Amino acid sequence: MNIESLCFCILFVLITGIITYVSARQTKDTQSFYTGGKRITSFQNGMAIAGDAMSAGAFLGLTGLVYNKGYDGVVYAIGYATGMPLVLFLFAEKIRRLGKYTFSDVVHAKLGGSAVRIFGGLATLVIVLFYLTAQLAGAGQLVGLFFGLNYYDSVIIMTILMVVYVNFGGMQATTWVQIIKAGTMLFAGSLMTFLVFHIFDFKISSLLHAAVAQREAGTALLAPLTLPNSPASSISLGITLMAGTAGLPHVLMKFFTVSDVRKARWSVFWATGLMSYFYVITGILGFGAMAILSHNPRYLDAHGTIMGGGNMVALHLAHAVGGDILLGFVSAVAFATVLAVVSGLTLSGAAAVSHDLYGAVRAGTGNGRSEFLLSRIATIVIGVVAMCLAFMFRNQNVAYMISLAFSIACSSTFPVLFLSIYWKKLTVAGAVWGGSSGLMTAVAMTIMGPSVWVSVFGYKEPLITLDPPTLVSMTVAFVVSTLVSLAFKPRIVEATSENAVLQVM
Repeated sequence: MNIESLCFCILFVLITGIITYVSARQTKDTQSFYTGGKRITSFQNGMAIAGDAMSAGAFLGLTGLVYNKGYDGVVYAIGYATGMPLVLFLFAEKIRRLGKYTFSDVVHAKLGGSAVRIFGGLATLVIVLFYLTAQLAGAGQLVGLFFGLNYYDSVIIMTILMVVYVNFGGMQATTWVQIIKAGTMLFAGSLMTFLVFHIFDFKISSLLHAAVAQREAGTALLAPLTLPNSPASSISLGITLMAGTAGLPHVLMKFFTVSDVRKARWSVFWATGLMSYFYVITGILGFGAMAILSHNPRYLDAHGTIMGGGNMVALHLAHAVGGDILLGFVSAVAFATVLAVVSGLTLSGAAAVSHDLYGAVRAGTGNGRSEFLLSRIATIVIGVVAMCLAFMFRNQNVAYMISLAFSIACSSTFPVLFLSIYWKKLTVAGAVWGGSSGLMTAVAMTIMGPSVWVSVFGYKEPLITLDPPTLVSMTVAFVVSTLVSLAFKPRIVEATSENAVLQVM
């Protein structure tokens, strides 16, 4: 057990526990639970949004991908960074004007009908569960390796912590945990980058030459390897990483925590800058790890691969350049990363159950108190389900698994949200059928693809080679939405204040 890691983690849990306690005293109703009472500033909200992106998948997974694949790993980082400007230009101001809580609120304000809420709630749950599974899988490997616990016990501990944070603190506690995590993650990454550059005299060319010299592929690692071999999968991955962010329900929820449209716009501005800087760091650290760890027996197992798996590359690099102290600090930051991100995801999933699904079933006859109670129950159920899924996906790279969540968002929530705002002829039937078709196509192709059919089920060959399936599934969503909307007359919806807002957007 690494004593430094344990001490830093205990310190973080104490700090965030105090934040949760203070937030719980201010979280007494549905609005404060979902939006933090709209008391969050634009910079704080931008830090929190960036904190969502600076996940275990980004820090541990992306560094491991670059270490193993070179340029092809950097593509993931570039793709994630390009997603936020798309959110800024397409959605940020428009959805903030509605002043609601969830993705379903936005679409329902334009189209009406309980079917839209039900679809939105189910789509949100699927996306959240995929994303949560990736984070908990990374947490299990992290805590298990450095705290002397087995993988399953580590996942259980993280699940309990995230349920406590969300249930008692709501959005305000979740946001502040994410802000603290984002700040410490940026500091830790910057410090590691400085130490890596110091070894190579602050010359990027020296770093890259030293990195590729450690591998048989040589300079080929500085060029795309996957694109020439699988153009369709490469294009599909690019679309996934760019458009996926715009469909993530837990990111969209952040626009409702600030008090006005201007703050929503500035939130995305701050988030974009912080995320872009962070993803540059992960690429540098990946090549730094390639140069420093590739033939260092202290960090390799008997088969010559990284001890603990590819997701542990960043932590081994921290030890190599900064010793036990830096390893302890970075381990605690990674721990904080997982805890903050899973809290935000769980809150989004709870909102989908209590606000969207329950709201659709009760058709407005429920009350805030019952919705508030249901959200807390949903938090526990979602945590247990995600924990069980994490047990199944323990050997997957977490950055890769997050791309699957992005793919499902691209194929369900993103097309419906885009069309509901920019295409006046979209109908309730078009939104539900199109979004559902894209969602089912994405999930089915993901199961039959290499990520599940081979890695989880153990078959030698996948039934579908396109990975991720966005190129097909997102096309299905847009085409079905369009055709159904044109084929069936829209249902007449009574004018509401939300509709009036959208008509002038």
